[in-house]
Amino acid sequence: MNETPTRSPWGRRAAIAAGVLGVAVLGAWVLQPRPLVVDVATVQEGRFEQTVQEDGRLRPVQRYTVAAPLQGRLERPTLDVGTDVRAGDVLAVLHPTAPALIDARTRAVLQQRVGAGEAALAAADAQGQRAQLALDQARADLQRMRDLAQQRFVAPSAAEQAERSERAAAQALAAAEAERQRARYAVAEARAALAQADGGAPGRPWPVRSPVGGRILKRHVDSAVPVNVGQALFEIADLAQLEAVVDVLSADALRIAVGAPATVSVGPAVPPLTARVARIDPTAFTKVSALGVEEQRVPVVLALEGPPAEAILGDGYRVEARIVVSAQERVTLVPTGALVREGAGWQVLVVEGGRAVARRVALRDRNADLAWITDGVCAGDTVVLYPGQLVRDGQRLRPRAAPGQVSG
Repeated sequence: MNETPTRSPWGRRAAIAAGVLGVAVLGAWVLQPRPLVVDVATVQEGRFEQTVQEDGRLRPVQRYTVAAPLQGRLERPTLDVGTDVRAGDVLAVLHPTAPALIDARTRAVLQQRVGAGEAALAAADAQGQRAQLALDQARADLQRMRDLAQQRFVAPSAAEQAERSERAAAQALAAAEAERQRARYAVAEARAALAQADGGAPGRPWPVRSPVGGRILKRHVDSAVPVNVGQALFEIADLAQLEAVVDVLSADALRIAVGAPATVSVGPAVPPLTARVARIDPTAFTKVSALGVEEQRVPVVLALEGPPAEAILGDGYRVEARIVVSAQERVTLVPTGALVREGAGWQVLVVEGGRAVARRVALRDRNADLAWITDGVCAGDTVVLYPGQLVRDGQRLRPRAAPGQVSG
C-alpha cells in the first residue's frame, strides 16, 4: 500500500514567501519610473566666433548710367535688358533736333545784323590797310633817319623818335588786325542766326555707345521718343564684379572692423561666398522693423573674394551675410540649448551612468548656436539639450537614437 508524502508546514510557508517576494519585485519593476528620453550633444573643442548676421543685397561695384549727349529724337532701342555689350558698342541711335523756325520780324533784324557786320568788316579791312601803309611809311622813315644819323646830318634823338613811331605803327596794325578778326566773327554769328530762319534739316544721326563692357541692367526708354540733354537711357554694369551691402544695427556697427572676414549666402544653388568688410558708412538711417520699431541702421559694404557666378547672380539679389566680430581657437564649446539658468549663473545637465548630473559652468561668451565655457565641463562630455523642467539632477535618462540608429 502506497503512502502519500505530506508537505511540512515550513515548506508551504517558504513557497508562499517566495511567491509574495516575486510579486513584489515584479510590481516594483512595473511601477518604477521609466528612463526619460532626451536629446543629447557632445561637448567639443574648436573655434568660437562672435558674429553679426543680417540680410543684405548684391550690387555691382561700378554702375554706369548712359545719358543722351544732346537733344533729339531717339530711335527705338533694340537691345533688351540682360544683353551683354562691349565697350564702344552702339546702344541706340539719336537724331539731333532740327533748328526751330523764326518769324519775319526776327528774320529782318538778323538780315540787318548781317549787313551791319559786313559793313564793320569792310571798315576793319580799310583800317587794317591804312595801318599797314602807316607801318610801311614808318619803317621807311626809320631807315632814312638811321642813315642820316650815321652821316651826322641829324641828331641821334631824331632816329630814336623814328623808332618809336615805327613801333607805334606796328601796334596800330596789330589792333586793326584784331578788329578785323572780331568783325569776321560777328558776321559769322549773324549769318548762323539767320540760317535758322528757314528751319534747316536735322543733323546726322548720333550713335550712343557703351562706355564699358558689361550687361544692360535697365532700359529707361523703350520707344522712339524725343529726349533731352542728360536724360538717362541705359544702366550698364559688370556683374563679374559684385559687392554686398548689409544694413546692420548701429550698435553692431561699432563692433565691426574694416577687413573683418565674412561669408555671404545666396541660396542652395550657389555655394557660400567669402568676403571682407570693405567699408562702413559713416551715416546711419532710420528703418522701421516688421514689429513697427524704429531702428538706426548703418550700411556695411562687403567685398566678395573670388569671382562670383555671374551667370546666376545679379543686381539686387537678396543675401544672408555673416560678419565675424571676434574669434578664438581651441576653446570648449557647448550648444546654447544645453544651458540652464541657475540663479545668477548657468549650469548644464551631464549624462553620467545613465543619469543626469547638474554641473555649474563658467560662461565666457556665446552666440546663437554655441557657448564658450571656461570651467565645469570638458571635451567629450555628453550634455542634455533643451532639458526644460522635466529633467532634474539624478533623473534616469535614455539618449534619443539618431536617425538610422537604435538606442540601447
